[in-house]
Amino acid sequence: MLKNHRSIILILGALTALGPFSIDMYLPAFPAIAEALHTDIAHVTLSLTSFFVGISVGQLICGPLLDRFGRKKPLVIGLVIYILAAIGCAVVPGVWWLVGMRLLLALGGCVGMVAGRAVVRDVFPVHETAGVFSTLMLVMGIAPIIAPTVGGYVTAYLGWRYVFVVLAVIALLMLVAVVRYLPESKTPDATVSLRIKAICREYLEVMKERSFVWYTIAGGAASAGMFAYISGSPFVYMKLFGLSESQYGWAFGANAFGLIAGSQVNRVLLKTYTPAKIALALAIVLMAVAGLLVLAGFWQAQWLVMGLVWCFLLCLGFLSPNTTALALQPFTRYAGSASALLGAIQMVAGALASAAVSMLHNGTIVPMVAVMAGCAAVSLLSQMGSQRHALKAAPVISVKS
Repeated sequence: MLKNHRSIILILGALTALGPFSIDMYLPAFPAIAEALHTDIAHVTLSLTSFFVGISVGQLICGPLLDRFGRKKPLVIGLVIYILAAIGCAVVPGVWWLVGMRLLLALGGCVGMVAGRAVVRDVFPVHETAGVFSTLMLVMGIAPIIAPTVGGYVTAYLGWRYVFVVLAVIALLMLVAVVRYLPESKTPDATVSLRIKAICREYLEVMKERSFVWYTIAGGAASAGMFAYISGSPFVYMKLFGLSESQYGWAFGANAFGLIAGSQVNRVLLKTYTPAKIALALAIVLMAVAGLLVLAGFWQAQWLVMGLVWCFLLCLGFLSPNTTALALQPFTRYAGSASALLGAIQMVAGALASAAVSMLHNGTIVPMVAVMAGCAAVSLLSQMGSQRHALKAAPVISVKS
């Protein structure tokens, strides 16, 4: 891999991790924020909800912008918005101001997530994109490990407002790196319309690509299983299994390491197998793991549950880079819109999975493991659908005797 390609991957990885880092870093500060803004944690949690709304809707908005104006200009503007919003979060006088600033923060930060996938599709050959996405997942996987720890220390020693100051500084460094070292991978295209009807028509064209739909659902469902784990694990691990906050932090980090490990082993397997074969095989394994997870949950087998959750995230580390690469593979001109739609669908799927765990809460482990198993089943069925579509689309070669 060329040296400039390595620097591009590093920058794109940092941009892709900005969204997860923005979520995880301020979580330990919730009690301090609630006390300082004279409210309760439930209202502070609304700032997390507004962030998810912003990051889902924002991706749909910035996709056509990336196709119309190239990758760098919208990316720079997005980072500037993010920096200003982070500063705004640091000085908010009340919780509703925080909710609004977090929405703006998401709108600025989501550009990096969409641009990262689009630039990979622009710069790297099709057969290399799955490996590049595996590398990006390495950076993304590190965020859940270090972000809560960094946020906890910043809150303890400097105060919760400095968490957002740190995020602003991180985004400023990314802005410098983008301006100086990230090449423009797509020239502006004035033929891409920004009218509402044209944008909707563009997204409909993307949806007409069957392989995009199948692989987006497959990857989104598997990722939604991870959101179900994130939503349900604090109650399951700390209330039911009796882990302390620090022990839960170690368990959370270990599971994130499983995600990283899967993504890096995937890079090795891609030297021998195609992304489609790896994705289908891992979807089958994921379903098997999810089924065992449900059984272990009914047995109340604590360590078996924790081990199977780790295996679930390990499988996701294999599955996600390959489904992302396969979903974006058919697109060149509209890679930005395809990346935006993929990201938005996956975020909505994750939000629905988290909501399902909350709505089904009954004081047991069942809601978390049941939703994870359901997500694995949807992912497997989508993979099978993509395989059937590929067989139907393959040309039939007749041999004349």
